[in-house]
Amino acid sequence: MEIVMVGVCMLAMGFFLCFGLLKWNGIRYSRKGLPPGTMGWPVFGETTEFLRQGPDFMKHKRARYGSVFKSHILGSPTIVSMDPELNRYILLNEGKGLVPGYPQSALDILGKSNIAAVHRSDHRRIRGSFLSLVNPSMLKDQLLPKIDKNMRMHLRDLQGKTIDIQTITSDMALLIAFKQIMEIESDSIYEAFQAEFDKLMAGTLSLPINIPGTTYHRGFLARKSVLRILRDVMEERRNSLMKNYDMLEYLLKEEDPRYKLNDEEILDQVVMILYSGFETVSTTSMMAIKYLHDHPSALQEIRDEHFAIRGRKKPEEPLDWNDYKAMVFTRAVIFETSRLATVVNGVLRKTTEGMELNGYFIPRGWRIYVYTREINYDPFLYPEPQKFYPWRWLEKSLESHNYCFLFGGGSRLCPGKELGIVTIAIFLHYFVTRYRWEEVGEEKLIKFPRVEAPNGLHVRVSKY
Repeated sequence: MEIVMVGVCMLAMGFFLCFGLLKWNGIRYSRKGLPPGTMGWPVFGETTEFLRQGPDFMKHKRARYGSVFKSHILGSPTIVSMDPELNRYILLNEGKGLVPGYPQSALDILGKSNIAAVHRSDHRRIRGSFLSLVNPSMLKDQLLPKIDKNMRMHLRDLQGKTIDIQTITSDMALLIAFKQIMEIESDSIYEAFQAEFDKLMAGTLSLPINIPGTTYHRGFLARKSVLRILRDVMEERRNSLMKNYDMLEYLLKEEDPRYKLNDEEILDQVVMILYSGFETVSTTSMMAIKYLHDHPSALQEIRDEHFAIRGRKKPEEPLDWNDYKAMVFTRAVIFETSRLATVVNGVLRKTTEGMELNGYFIPRGWRIYVYTREINYDPFLYPEPQKFYPWRWLEKSLESHNYCFLFGGGSRLCPGKELGIVTIAIFLHYFVTRYRWEEVGEEKLIKFPRVEAPNGLHVRVSKY
């Protein structure tokens, strides 16, 4: 009997302790003028629920508190905005008390000088440097031919095999981005780099708890390994008389003082180019294959477009810029895939001073999560929003719509947008003209916080 009573007392004490901690954390962040919401546990906040429940977490909060509410996610007190007008205002008004608000884990692992983290004059300088690497002339004359060459090699000899399309697109995205940055060294160091880069990726969306065994700790150690590899390459380049024609060479040899970067900035940009390019290109490519498989009319139209391009060329002749510009329906497929799969859920900003937004007062140092995911499913913008319908994007004005945030917005519009679209378009060209494919089994897809197939997305491939 005494043991039972002790157990009941311990349960009661545990209940009151948990209740007290939740209450204390709520009071701690209870300030006049803040939006409604809950803050969860001390230190951890509501991060676990946010990462586990994703869109359902957001919908539940909006149903209870409205389109603007407070929470505590990814290590920081955060205002979540699901209001389209407010989101547009925030994205177009950087500098007015708002700066990039990456979670601490992402800042530590991607670097504090990466293009997505810096602001004001540093952002203009680094953005200018990156745009010089991916301007239309570079895309047309140097990047596209290299992508085409590597894509043909990557997608050869798949017929008769059962493949994991997630693995194929992941390897494709990282390898091609890697070769664009350092073409000569890629073969000798790629495998070592890839192993570390996978851990680095995982660490960017984690609580910044630097204890051995945590995802953050593994990601932080992986960053050190990646930087060590990159520094060795940079040192070899500086001691070599060989002329290279890749992104790293342009970054190292840039003479224009407006865009000249120091070594730490170069390292952070290389990591960020690989990170952002890998995430969007691999996921969009995988989901495009999935959606095309499930929608035969769209698959037939994209095939017709690409076979028309091939009909104007010799059998093994590579693609050129004019071929890419003719991929009108392909571009529509890429945009519709990005919208429906929601590869990017939103962006984070941080307040540099106390400010008023939508009648609420946001304290200095709080983050604002511009959650754009639900805009992708707005029936007023996209009739039948849950339907894969690429033809909607043939109306050119849709790309420049005020609430189209698929590639960011304002001064933070993704500078590598066109490079990513080129890469995915060339991937689709060779895949749909060479192969047919059928899904093997019913694989589970997760769409938050990243779009992925935990057990892979397997397809049986045959020659077209």
